[in-house]
Order: sequence, then structure tokens, then C-alpha cells
Amino acid sequence: MVEIITAVNQAVNNFIWGVPAMICILGVGMYLSICTGFLQIRKFPYAIRTTIGRMFRKKDASDGSMTPFQAVCTALAATVGTGNIAGVAGAIAIGGPGAIFWMWCSAAFGMCTKFAEVTLAVHFRERNKEGDLVGGPMYYIKNGLGKNWQWLAFFYSLFGVLTVFGTGNATQVNTITTAIDTALVQYGLIGDTAMSMLNLVIGIFIAMLVAMVLLGGIKRIGSVTEKLVPFMALFYVVMALGVVVLNIPRLPAVFASIIGGAFSPKAFTGGLVGSMFVSLKKGVSRGIFSNEAGLGTGSIAHACADTKKPVKQGMFGIFEVFADTFVICTLTALVILCSGVSIGYGKPAGAELTISGFTATYGGWFSIFTAVALCCFAFSTIIGWGLYGARCIEYLCSSEKVVRPFFVVYSFVAILGATVDLGLLWDIADTFNGLMAIPNLIALFLLSGTVVKLLKDFFEKEKA
Repeated sequence: MVEIITAVNQAVNNFIWGVPAMICILGVGMYLSICTGFLQIRKFPYAIRTTIGRMFRKKDASDGSMTPFQAVCTALAATVGTGNIAGVAGAIAIGGPGAIFWMWCSAAFGMCTKFAEVTLAVHFRERNKEGDLVGGPMYYIKNGLGKNWQWLAFFYSLFGVLTVFGTGNATQVNTITTAIDTALVQYGLIGDTAMSMLNLVIGIFIAMLVAMVLLGGIKRIGSVTEKLVPFMALFYVVMALGVVVLNIPRLPAVFASIIGGAFSPKAFTGGLVGSMFVSLKKGVSRGIFSNEAGLGTGSIAHACADTKKPVKQGMFGIFEVFADTFVICTLTALVILCSGVSIGYGKPAGAELTISGFTATYGGWFSIFTAVALCCFAFSTIIGWGLYGARCIEYLCSSEKVVRPFFVVYSFVAILGATVDLGLLWDIADTFNGLMAIPNLIALFLLSGTVVKLLKDFFEKEKA
């Protein structure tokens, strides 16, 4: 049975993340960029001023909503996760250093894609019976495209619910337990016999923490993420920059391998990665897995923002992709490539490759700090995706009453993630990620005119 599931998933995954996905994700991003006059470049200084400025503006959100800063932190909580650490390492191992170049390319267009997602989510959002602001792809499909497209919203929500348990929870908890186990084993603090019991305890503890946060509602989610995300991101950036500075002589050669490897992977991987398409595929797919531009998930959190200006909130979408991919993912790649650690090209790799990059520079003791960073990244992702799953199942069932039971079930999945081998689940989660993108990309393409109109009206009012 497992062999059949693996074979079917592999076939679907190869199709979704093959040529069709590359064309759709990059194509829609390019199309939106052209329609908006390459907004992400033209208005990038404005986006940074607007987002950074609003981050430090203290104000309370109205009932059933978050402040704009809490909304972006919740979205970043879900996007800045293990994909930034394990995903980048995997992309380099399978696609070579050139995968990072293609990750940058997808992110360049992804900034405009995410801007459109956030803008539409805020523009077409609703208030549910509990008084909470709700929005996201299913709502801008429903309210923007009309009744004939309801099936598209249904499939997005369905894929969303199926995705969150794997991508948002089990695989993240698995990363936490792996990081803790690795650190403890390195110092001889635990043996193999006690490891399974430790993982069970970790799973139960995480499940309790997740339940406490999610069952506290939208206000508690926003309150936790606005404290956790800035701390973990700043900590990671400082530590990664330290690795780059300490290995600065290698930096020119590293950038040469990234640029050259994008078009000729064979030359930089000893022939173990010989296809430019493999490099492109891994760069784009891991970039999307990390920054979520094209999936539409981040817009679900932004729809909760206490703001009346969709375009202004949309600027946070540009900032998010920039911070996630151009800053954090790039630094992860530089940690691996500048540190000089051995990379087994052509073989799967994960967080352990990134950790080895840090420990090669700082020493073995630093594995403790990387374990802490991984735990923060993964936990924040669990919280963010918990909100996404709740909104998807609420839309599917047309009822707010299913949300609390969903949060309870979602929390208990953490125990499964801590105690079960998730090799296949990682692959299935990757497939459902791709399936989520399809309805969202169709909607973005059809609603591109609305995005352009909202953008034009906003800046005309700004000038006036």
C-alpha cells in the first residue's frame, strides 16, 4: 500500500512541480509584474518605508482583528520556517549552488505575486459570525470571481486543510525533534534507547503549547508572533552574517558558483548535478515552499489586519518575500557555501547541512544555538499554518463552530510528527503545496485587472 501511495504521489509531484508549475508560477508572477509596471522594483523604497514605519507604530487592533504588524508577523511566522534552513540546504544538494539563483528569480516575481494576494485578500475579506475578519484566496475567489467559480474556492480550501497537517505541523515538529536529538547526542547526553521517549515528551509539550496559543484566538496568535518572529529572525541573521564575515575570502567564489551554476551545474558539482532544469526546478520549488508566494496562504493572515487600505497592506507582501528569500534564504546558502563543508551533491540533505555550516565556523558547541533557532522557526510555522487551516476548514464547513475542534486535532498531530518517520509525508506535503497553488494562480490571473485598478486608485489618492 505504501509503495502505491509513494508511486502515485511521485507521479503527481513530478507533474505539479515540473514544467507546468514553472510556467504557471513564474508566468503569473511575470504577468502581474508587467501589469503593475514592475511594482516590486518601482515602488520598492516606498514598500520598505511603509512596512518598516508601520511595524513600530503602536496601536491596538479592533475586536476580531490584528494590528498590521501582528498580521505580517503571523504571515512571516508561517513563511520563515524550516524551509529557510532545511529547504535551502536541500535545494543546494540536489540542484547545486545555481538553485539559489533560480530561487532569487522566482522571488523577484514572487514579490509582485504576494503583493497581489495580500491586496485582494484585504479587499474581498468578510467578517464571520464571531466578528473576526476572514479572508484569503477562497474569499477573493468567492467575492471577486462570483458563483461560477465557487468550485475553485472549494478545492483551494480542501487542499489547504490537507496540507496544514503535513507542511504546517508534523514535518515542522519532526524538524524540532531532530534538531534537539542531534544536539543531545553530540554531547552524549542521551542514548538511542531513551530517544523515542524523549521525542514523545517533546511532541506532547509542543502539542500543549500549540493548543494554548491557537485556542486563545486571533488576538493571542498575533501577540505571540509579534514577539517571537522579530527575535528569531534577528538572531538568525546576526549569526549567519558572522559566518559570512569570518569566511569573507571565499565570498567571490561562492557568488561565482551561484551565478555560473545556474546555467552549468555540472561545472560546480563535479558532474553530479548536470541538468540546468534540475537546478531551476529545485530553486523555484524550494523558494515557493519558503516564501509561499503563489500559494496564497500568507494573505489569510493579512486579511485579519485592522486596516482600510488593501494596497498599503499589500506592500507587506513585497517586504515578506524580500525578507524571507533575499535575506534569510540567501544567508542560509552563504552559510553552507562559505563555510566550506562537504556537500553530497545529488543526495537529499536537510537542516543537518546548514547546522554543519555553522559548526564548521563556530565550533561544535554552536549546534545548541542552531537547535534553538530551528525550534523557534518550526514552532512559529506551526502557529501560522494553524490559522490558515482554521480559515480553510471554516470556509469548507460554512461554520465557525468547527474551528476549535480543528485546533485541538491540529495540536495533537504534533505528537505524531515527533514520533513517526515522516519521509513519505514530506513528499506528500510538497505535492499538496503545489495543488494549493493551482486554484490561487488561476484566481490571481483572472483578478489582475482588479489589482491594477486598486493600485492606480490608491496612488492617485496618495498624490492628491
